[in-house]
Amino acid sequence: MNERRCPCGSGETLAECCGRFLSGGVAPTAEVLMRSRFTAFAVGDREYLLDTWHPSTRPSSVDLDEGTRWLHLEIVDVVDGSLFHDAGIVEFTAVYRDADGRGEMTERSTFERVDGRWLYVSGVHR
Repeated sequence: MNERRCPCGSGETLAECCGRFLSGGVAPTAEVLMRSRFTAFAVGDREYLLDTWHPSTRPSSVDLDEGTRWLHLEIVDVVDGSLFHDAGIVEFTAVYRDADGRGEMTERSTFERVDGRWLYVSGVHR
């Protein structure tokens, strides 16, 4: 049986890639966290999105539009966010399809490492 490819675009299966983070693993870099959060949007994992959101900016809930299908992720730029940093920036373009057709969203997101875990802080849409 051929397992589903990971929505983040790595080419690996979901289980080999972002699935391990959605099921409790800790993303080692800000970019990996960004990829796993995109995957969480794609598969509808609200809990993971909230768990990986910085407490200072975390909403009380996440509303996911059931009519939006997240198709593809492109990483545009990465600044810091490695194992040797406590902060990082990841700019990405996410491609989606909704009732109006195909669309793209570009965001420059900031991340912070807290107690060894990367967390999403905020993003600016471009």
